[in-house]
Amino acid sequence: MEKMNINITTEYIKLDQLLKFSALAESGAMAKDMIFDGIVSVNGEVCTMRGKKIRPGDKVTVEFEDATVEVEVGAE
Repeated sequence: MEKMNINITTEYIKLDQLLKFSALAESGAMAKDMIFDGIVSVNGEVCTMRGKKIRPGDKVTVEFEDATVEVEVGAE
């Protein structure tokens, strides 16, 4: 499993924006598809809400066919 740390300067970031910001999704449409396909989990639970607010301390996991990536969100 690959791990990444992303720091944000705001109170939260929306899930689809985080996927784009971390370069796990190339576009908003791709982020939306990833979320609706059920390959994205927030704190261990599959999340299908693309506007879910992700806050510092949250962990987002994306399960691709060939790799799993975990993103831990921190505050700057």
